[in-house]
Amino acid sequence: MYRKFLIVASKKDKAGINITTQLSQFRKNPLVSVLQKDEKGFDFYLVDDEILYNKNLDMEKINKYDFIIFASRHSSGKGEKAITIHTPGNPRDAKFGGEPGKISKTSALFLKQLFEKLNANAEKHLLKEYDITMEATHHGPLIETKPCLFIEIGSTEFEYSDRRIGFIVAKTLSDAIDSFRENPYNEIAIALGGPHYCPNFNKIQEKSNVAISHVIPSYIGEITEAMILEAIKKTEEEIDFAILDWKGFKNSEERDKVVKILEKNYIPWKKTSEIRK
Repeated sequence: MYRKFLIVASKKDKAGINITTQLSQFRKNPLVSVLQKDEKGFDFYLVDDEILYNKNLDMEKINKYDFIIFASRHSSGKGEKAITIHTPGNPRDAKFGGEPGKISKTSALFLKQLFEKLNANAEKHLLKEYDITMEATHHGPLIETKPCLFIEIGSTEFEYSDRRIGFIVAKTLSDAIDSFRENPYNEIAIALGGPHYCPNFNKIQEKSNVAISHVIPSYIGEITEAMILEAIKKTEEEIDFAILDWKGFKNSEERDKVVKILEKNYIPWKKTSEIRK
């Protein structure tokens, strides 16, 4: 059970500061660290530089907490309005922090509950113009000692500083932290294939009994055995099966290779179409 959360943001990041500023109103006693209290809650850690790089982070501080949440901006070439959730890590190359071939630890259960609450709050506050989406596992930092995730506001300067959006993200984080419970009835899965913004996996995460941890997309190239085993290793909960975005692979040959890897390692798998929503 996660009780002590650390919210990490860069002082250079308008979206991160927007989220943490709004989130401060949900702290019961801002003058006392949650580490000193016998209750569930969160502290802030504001970093001078970019949070994608381990060299900018105090790992000794991070390791004192149960769960790490990075609040950040989301960048997009098209500038879409979006709120995104994902785990950091680099299944292949490491162009923006972290290490090649290594991904961070995360919790499928917390990711699912956070995503459900984000969708509910977005609907309540009529954010129809915003895409609420998971992203595939990507970029740094590499956090292997504690489960973590990113929640991001995108994708222009206007959205980064929009206090209404900052409040909705902050309220979602506060709700998820307060209400998080380990759910033995959820099935746990990693997700393989498909595009970066995971439309088929989004539906499963929000509408089904399945909780997804890492998403390894097809656009990064061949999905290898090492990638799959790393995603399983870096999921806090025991994996029940892998979900394949059946039509989201570049071709049937790549898909067949993934199926062979899963079966070789005795990992059950299902198509996205086979998940009851």
